[in-house]
Amino acid sequence: MTTPLHGLVPRRLAPIVASRMAEEPVVLLQGPRSVGKSTLLRSLAAELGAELVDLDDVAVRDAVARDPGLFVSGARPVCIDEYQHVPLVLDAIKAELNRDGRPGRFVLTGSARHEALPRAAQALTGRLHRLPVYPLSQGELRGSREHLLDDLFTEPAAAVAAAAGRPSRTSREEYIDAVTAGGFPSALGRASLASRNRWFDDYVSLSVERDVRDVSRIRQAASLPALLERLAGQTAQVLRIARAASSVRLDEGTAQSYVRLLEAVFLLYRLPAWGTTLTTRSTASPKIHVLDSGVAARLLRLTPAKLAARSPTALTEFGHLLETFAVTELLKQVSWADWLGGVGHWRTHDGEEVDLVVERDDGALLAFEVKAAGRVPGEDLAPLRKLRDAAGDAFVAGVALYLGARSYTYEDRLHVMPVDRIWAP
Repeated sequence: MTTPLHGLVPRRLAPIVASRMAEEPVVLLQGPRSVGKSTLLRSLAAELGAELVDLDDVAVRDAVARDPGLFVSGARPVCIDEYQHVPLVLDAIKAELNRDGRPGRFVLTGSARHEALPRAAQALTGRLHRLPVYPLSQGELRGSREHLLDDLFTEPAAAVAAAAGRPSRTSREEYIDAVTAGGFPSALGRASLASRNRWFDDYVSLSVERDVRDVSRIRQAASLPALLERLAGQTAQVLRIARAASSVRLDEGTAQSYVRLLEAVFLLYRLPAWGTTLTTRSTASPKIHVLDSGVAARLLRLTPAKLAARSPTALTEFGHLLETFAVTELLKQVSWADWLGGVGHWRTHDGEEVDLVVERDDGALLAFEVKAAGRVPGEDLAPLRKLRDAAGDAFVAGVALYLGARSYTYEDRLHVMPVDRIWAP
């Protein structure tokens, strides 16, 4: 097990929030419960001398529900934690902005997707800027500033050449530990595997029982945990809702709505199909990822010892978890960028697949394949090669991320790099 986390970890998002406040009247930090949003908000409020309204506190929540206008008025910035508990506060913010719409008036946090809440999607249209807050990145945990995506978009050959001079020393066992630990601060602070697993169990239960209830009243709530476990078994795979629904005796329509709820509380992430018009062979089916690889491992009851086994089943399971881990680490870097055009996966009808495509707003592309092996033979680059040929000049670089030590260029715009280059300083 990895060394327990101690103390506060500086968040890469903090200066980004401050810069967006200079331009936007309302900034919303949305992400999973227990991801560190409240800590980030308290730090920001102290720095700004702002009012802090904690709607996780039942007494405060009741007071705000009775008179929301009182709590959002005044010249100082107002920081509201877990605003989804009193969605009516958004109407009060709207009225306040009608009087004074300067940038930097409000910072909100929410543990449910804004668009999933009743009325919330309409209240602040055109005035609210959303920033995702993910679990801690590996770079944040290690005190390094990740910049792989920026480097690959700017000078991919130079980035690979620089990495080639620093061979990876991360072992398979260390990757397994990182994957099963995930990025939630509270889980990482636990001193034993049993304690960490209890935290994961409580986190999932609270998210399903409390946060889903905030978003929607559901008819068959008892089926939700079982459905989540089945979907966790599909992490890093094409989403098969019908299969998961039948295994827990739900009709497909109900299961579809439940998947949206699990996405709304940030337990799951649906990675859309990218490039569906690029070729006639592209498919439109999304892939599903559990948002945190540690949560995924616990839902599947996969311990480091199980994943370290050399059995075919363990190798397959680790391959899926490693892909979820690597994709979410890259998505964290995407969330800090100003240049995003889109993300997705690319898959053809005959089974060729690229795990992650990152598109810049000018149309330039990066593509990633994740391999849970210590070598990458040339045939494993076939999906990246096909995407490169189909995308033409827009294709900047394709990278196969693997568990080996060396970084190298295999052929034109196709490279091989260790997984830990994602967060290497």
